[in-house]
Amino acid sequence: MQVAAKTEMERLVSLDTLAPQEKAFVRSLDGGCGFVSRLAALGFTPGAPIRIVQNRGRGPMIVLVRDCRVALGRGEARKVWVQHEENGHGPVEE
Repeated sequence: MQVAAKTEMERLVSLDTLAPQEKAFVRSLDGGCGFVSRLAALGFTPGAPIRIVQNRGRGPMIVLVRDCRVALGRGEARKVWVQHEENGHGPVEE
């Protein structure tokens, strides 16, 4: 069971590493209660599909989540863990 969990974790990347037009699924948020609550309210919940609209490699990035464009700071984007669309199987299977 731990091997499967480790394999799953190896496929996760932080949101800030994705290029424009890449699609992924949110898998987890790594931050304090306030941060997690705020991003969840914006639609960043496990299994939510996202698409990168703008990522210039520095400064804020723009992400499309649940048909809304959201600007995230680089530090915030580093705390959002995603799985590429081709690796992910859509919404979280529990």
